[in-house]
Amino acid sequence: MLVSDSDILSASVLIVDDQESNVILLEQLLENTGYTNVSSTMDPQEVCALHRKNRYDLILLDLQMPGMDGFEVMEGLKESKTDDYLPVLVITAQPGHKNRALQSGAKDFISKPFDLVEAKTRIHNMLEVRLLYKRLEESNARLERTVMERTAELRESEERYRSLTELASDWYWEQDEHMNFTKVSGPVMEMLGIMDKGNQESDGKKTHAKWNEDEREKLREAITARKPFLDFVFNRVNEDGSAQQFRVSGEPMFSKASKFVGYRGIGIEMITKV
Repeated sequence: MLVSDSDILSASVLIVDDQESNVILLEQLLENTGYTNVSSTMDPQEVCALHRKNRYDLILLDLQMPGMDGFEVMEGLKESKTDDYLPVLVITAQPGHKNRALQSGAKDFISKPFDLVEAKTRIHNMLEVRLLYKRLEESNARLERTVMERTAELRESEERYRSLTELASDWYWEQDEHMNFTKVSGPVMEMLGIMDKGNQESDGKKTHAKWNEDEREKLREAITARKPFLDFVFNRVNEDGSAQQFRVSGEPMFSKASKFVGYRGIGIEMITKV
């Protein structure tokens, strides 16, 4: 994330000073150094609007101006919230104003009368820092957009997978790490025999189905041991003599830290015989 000299020389700079001679001196200094995007104003009232429009990389701001001094200009810039970085280098002939200016948000200062070498160095250094800050902001924004896009794609993919899974099966379920059901589609608990409270008819009367207990016990053992199972088949005989056969598949879910976070699975009724 390096900043080249050409990047610095093409950065946008605004000179703010009520003295025309100072504006001319700074313009000549910057232009002779090779800066190509320099503008100026002698009216401090214009600075906030100009910065909102142009997003200057650097504002060279005189502190002593009539009507609106440099401190008031900085307050206006902070309130406008153009960005979190206040790109202001103040110009002052008052040594006592330097600390106050820095406390007000200025990043550096140039003393009057100008030392041309010092002024060029401070301007160059501040622009380098400013451009690095902007690139970091842009990089963070790109990263945030990428994360949001990938998250949206992942959620969409998960929803498609879940929809297809539910369409391809009669039952779908999810459990948390304590084996509490968090999502149930269909009579999953009855089918798996995890919560065996009897089969309930729509009128509330219980029926008594005979399960193959060996098969059910194997299924419970797999779930208790947090093992995956694929196309596990088990049977039951209903009170009316009809037989039902079920096929279930399930898998434990783990976090990135390999912590068990729950179970999920699907099931389908295979055969019904009378």
